[in-house]
Amino acid sequence: MKVYETWEGLRNQYANLMVGLGNFDGIHLGHRQLICKMVATAREKKATPAVFTFHPHPLAVLDPEHAPPLLLTPRTKERIMCHLGVEVLLRVPFTAEFARIGPREFIEEVLYRGLGVKAVFVGYNYTFGYRGEGTPELLKEYSHKYGFEVHVIPPVTVDGQVVSSTLIRSLLLAGEVTKAAHFMGYYPFVEGQVVTGDRRGATLGFPTANLNPEKGLLIPANGVYSVEVEVDGDRFLGVANIGTKPTFNAKNARRNIEVHLFDFQGDLYGRWILVRFRRRLREERRFASVAELVAQIQKDIHQARVEYGQK
Repeated sequence: MKVYETWEGLRNQYANLMVGLGNFDGIHLGHRQLICKMVATAREKKATPAVFTFHPHPLAVLDPEHAPPLLLTPRTKERIMCHLGVEVLLRVPFTAEFARIGPREFIEEVLYRGLGVKAVFVGYNYTFGYRGEGTPELLKEYSHKYGFEVHVIPPVTVDGQVVSSTLIRSLLLAGEVTKAAHFMGYYPFVEGQVVTGDRRGATLGFPTANLNPEKGLLIPANGVYSVEVEVDGDRFLGVANIGTKPTFNAKNARRNIEVHLFDFQGDLYGRWILVRFRRRLREERRFASVAELVAQIQKDIHQARVEYGQK
């Protein structure tokens, strides 16, 4: 997959582009339906399937205080899109200057003159251009003038609820990772480098890997979770704690993620790992003693093993 940060000149490189437009944060089931339909249509018509998106999130520029935390890092989005069959990714830097481009100008200068698109694919609620004034209806209006198709993907529902990044964020912030997975199409995950912690887990009999996730990512609510961990292509089961370790720390301690891998032997310091959250086992809480905490951790591990079909 080729990645570009500008649309300029691409019309001369790709004579038959079909482009999915959107932010695609989380690449949830709704996003996947759009991307997969776009890829399938492009292959059928011998066109190049492409995605046009932004980084950072537009609200990070327009209204930083209300910008949502990310469900996926740009690098992870790139990896998933490539896996789904996208051949060209336009990851355009979003700036205050770009935000002033009107929707008609976007259609004329970017989609038509810059890219020469043959078809665009958008969600039913997609908006674009200055103040989000552009709509799928406007795209359809101009498609006749500039000779491209417009495919509008209807809402995708699960259990009667429309799939959206906003819904998924609210579920993750409540610790509902299993329910969030129904809308995402995969278990929510974070990835990052293992860093040195306080090494307290090993002294308690449960060595842990302290994860340093990439900045800006949404981390699920504090608590203990059953998890799957990928280390250099190998998969391990385990439990993870998200929080401040209140048994040992003050209330204002920094949040962290520490993971105990079942049946793992070796040193993880400095290595890159991916942690998938399968189910929240309990809330994080303060224990009256270290012995009480150890007893609870043993129960957590047993509960997770039973969930995984282990004894």
